[in-house]
Amino acid sequence: MYLVCGEALFDFFSQPDSGGQSNTLGFKAIAGGSPFNVAVGLRRLGVEAGFFAGLSTDYLGRRLATVLEEEGVRDDFLVHIDAPTTLAMVAVGADGSPHYSFRGEGCADRLLTLDHLPVLDDSIRGLHVGSFSLVVQPIADTLLALVKRESGKRLITFDPNVRLNPAPSIELWRRQVSTFAEHVHIIKVSDEDLSLLYPDSDAESVAKGWLKNNCQLVIMTRGRQGASIFTRDKGHWSVPARAVITADTVGAGDTFQAALITFLTERELDNPASLASLDHDTLTEMLNFAVAAAAMTCTRVGPDLPYRDQVVS
Repeated sequence: MYLVCGEALFDFFSQPDSGGQSNTLGFKAIAGGSPFNVAVGLRRLGVEAGFFAGLSTDYLGRRLATVLEEEGVRDDFLVHIDAPTTLAMVAVGADGSPHYSFRGEGCADRLLTLDHLPVLDDSIRGLHVGSFSLVVQPIADTLLALVKRESGKRLITFDPNVRLNPAPSIELWRRQVSTFAEHVHIIKVSDEDLSLLYPDSDAESVAKGWLKNNCQLVIMTRGRQGASIFTRDKGHWSVPARAVITADTVGAGDTFQAALITFLTERELDNPASLASLDHDTLTEMLNFAVAAAAMTCTRVGPDLPYRDQVVS
């Protein structure tokens, strides 16, 4: 089983004006948050998954719990907290890219503490962490402690998924990303995130820095340009994107992440020792599978992640 850790929230998508009164706005609310999406994406792709997160006891928190139950995500790692649910206000640009504004101070998904850390047995094959849970407290310290504790025991994947609205300090993001990167085995990052974090460095230089520690693979998503992979001893290369009609790109990166984990899990390669043995062809196949899955999500509105039989690499 894979344990995904981090925030759960509702994305509120603004709806087009229908010619009504200007004092009325329409929104469509969809369950989300990057780690939440990864957990759901894993289940849809056929991987057993649990979710370590703080969920509110309010109406929206109960709805999040219902979604997880319906998707088959294990609930024994959920912590129910008497605090509000985080809201993300989402405006989608002309190119389909989302722009976020978060309402999350004091909300349940941020309030996981060291006392909430779970004891993990051998059924947990790996962990995934990422997004703004890395930089807001107390959950940031909690997840860092978990990653440090488990790094030598099981596969850990990491996606910074930078969102400056919850934590505007890019220096804080750089410090946290650097700290987490020391303990993880696979880093997936978008080209946009790399540009925000390290505007004066090229992707290869950043990847080489990450690969000096525990990290075995760095994978960069590049939107319509496909994806690139950086390795310790096999060099770096890219695969193209799939040509699709894009509705929006919400959830595409989370789908890509879930697909990477799924590819390794299906082949029983989801452990740190196996990563170094992966050859060029296998890594290319993995990238193409993840690109195909992400492309499927781009054809849909919102984070509607694909099922396993819908992804053909």
